Amino acid sequence: MLVRNLRALVPRGFLSSPHSYNVRSNPVTMAGRVVRNLSAILNVGNNDRSTVKKKQNGRMKTKETWPVGLLKNSVVKVFFASRDYSRTRPWETHTERCSGCGFAFSGKRILTNAHVVEVLNEHTSVHVKKPGSTIKYKSKVQKIAHECDLAILEIDSQEFWKGMNPLELGGIPPLKKAVFVLGYSGNRIWITKGLVSSFETKKYLHSDTELLRIQIDATIKNGNSGGPVILENKVVGVAYEASQADQVSFLPYPRMRDSVTDDEESDQEAVFCSLGLSYQSIKNAQIRNHFKMSSEMTGILINKINLWSGAYGILKKNDIILAIDGVPIANDATVPFWENERISFNYLISMKKPGETSMIKVLRRGKEHEYNINLKPVKPHLRVQQYYKRPSYYIFGGFVFVPNHNLSESEEQHVIISEILEDDINQGYESFKDLQVEKVNKVKVRNLRHLFELIEENGTQNLSIDLEDDKVLVLNYESAKKADSIILKRHNITSAISNDLTRPSN
Repeated sequence: MLVRNLRALVPRGFLSSPHSYNVRSNPVTMAGRVVRNLSAILNVGNNDRSTVKKKQNGRMKTKETWPVGLLKNSVVKVFFASRDYSRTRPWETHTERCSGCGFAFSGKRILTNAHVVEVLNEHTSVHVKKPGSTIKYKSKVQKIAHECDLAILEIDSQEFWKGMNPLELGGIPPLKKAVFVLGYSGNRIWITKGLVSSFETKKYLHSDTELLRIQIDATIKNGNSGGPVILENKVVGVAYEASQADQVSFLPYPRMRDSVTDDEESDQEAVFCSLGLSYQSIKNAQIRNHFKMSSEMTGILINKINLWSGAYGILKKNDIILAIDGVPIANDATVPFWENERISFNYLISMKKPGETSMIKVLRRGKEHEYNINLKPVKPHLRVQQYYKRPSYYIFGGFVFVPNHNLSESEEQHVIISEILEDDINQGYESFKDLQVEKVNKVKVRNLRHLFELIEENGTQNLSIDLEDDKVLVLNYESAKKADSIILKRHNITSAISNDLTRPSN
């Protein structure tokens, strides 16, 4: 399974996290701010160690010593091009190009970010270039994991691998330890130095999935996405996507030192386990007393359980989760982590493989119980799914209806008006763009397919469509259909309905 493969690849170590591919960062101190003559440095052999020096007050000051050969023989630039569908006008495509960084590791493979090669279809083209070379070598995506923003590339060319130095994967560094981030800015390799400053769980922008990462006190340059983070000659992370306010971070996974096997069937989607809970902390003494917690007890209160969760039907609303696999959960929903650090309890579950179990200790109506929960991923976010298929859409009366990013329980998803193709039929409704659809003829809309069925089954009646902010849209079915035939021709749209909506629902 891809998840096992990629977890084997970067866990116990981690991924670094800057929003490096589309956020401009100020120049940062790099390897002691000294790589004054990069070409001279790159002449050092693979096994050599070079001492980087910096002139300070007229004197040369010795800085950290580390293997500069990593730069020359391990790091590559990744080029990606594809045609992707527009999210607001799904019948249209546009060319997407981007570049990032990657590095060689065992098995003649390249590790990079999933967001660098995110759209995989018949139009996708991926190439890599070695430092100092003008040749771009054709590559293919062997495995991809959007959830954790990782991808593995294969390059068949034997010429490419001549002289390449695969990097060894390492473990989690302690706090205040110095690490180096390697990457490209333009055609130059840059080095950024920072100290490990904190551990945290945050959502990845690429997949909207919350996973653990470790932050360092530095920002990095545009183009570093996919670059290795080095500590004591080993890769402990991969630069990945975060928000503009964030600095470089890391994400650990389990079984980092295990080999990545090639004989397993590849999945297009990586999956990470989750209990699928909506919960709240219980730091207030009054709520703890209400649920009959003793003074020694700590935990979290379950508000809701996802239908796709392995805990559904076993755990219940208003259960207090006291511990997971014997690890007590604090009232602020954290568990012990590295040294004196604490981290969200979700970390314990995300480190498990699908099919593994966790022992969950709960307090229910004043009595303690233990349940063995079979772990599995909840249904993937639509943001992850969107990388594999043409977006769903439905055009009615010139209004383009599409699903919003988030997919919720009970097959529910928000539907919005992404575009209004102007015509007499929708005159006066121009301000309704981007509003969410709530009801059709007083029936709550569950998802895009349901909206399509509610409208198409209406026949010739007038339709009343309730939108957010109490806005109301009224259209005559017959008039809207006649207008659509003209609108489609005007905009060169082949169909008012995406193919997935014309197929029977599962």
